[in-house]
Amino acid sequence: MAVSIAKELLEEFRRDEEIRRELAEELIPEVLKHKELRRLALTAISREVATKDDVERLREEIEKLGEDTKEDIEELRKAVKEDIEELRKDLKSYVDARIGDLNMRMNDLNASLNARMNDLNARINDLNARVGDVYLVVKASLVAIVVTLVATVVLPLILRFLP
Repeated sequence: MAVSIAKELLEEFRRDEEIRRELAEELIPEVLKHKELRRLALTAISREVATKDDVERLREEIEKLGEDTKEDIEELRKAVKEDIEELRKDLKSYVDARIGDLNMRMNDLNASLNARMNDLNARINDLNARVGDVYLVVKASLVAIVVTLVATVVLPLILRFLP
């Protein structure tokens, strides 16, 4: 029956943290009274405690990681800078090509407009010549009408006054 009580106690300690803590508080003063138990406790604790060398080694590793990170960042910065410069050149080439295309298109449009203007000017000159011809015909017709009027109206009057 003693074994089952011990098992029950162990189960109780595993389940209830408060009881474990209270038991530890009761046992610690007793452990510290015995030299061998103190040595065992300190040995167990010293395995968990970092030494000065461990801290220094960690510090060196952290510094190395920091330097490596700085180098990586600097390499990335340079790569990004180069990429930006390359993109800038590509964009400039693209814009220059588009501007060149637009200039050629504008020149073509100007040539087409000039050809149309020249054609229009030629047609206007033809119309001016025709209007000039019509003007001469109208002028000649007016002279003929005036001569006819003179001949039909003035001539009989003159003949009347002449004996």
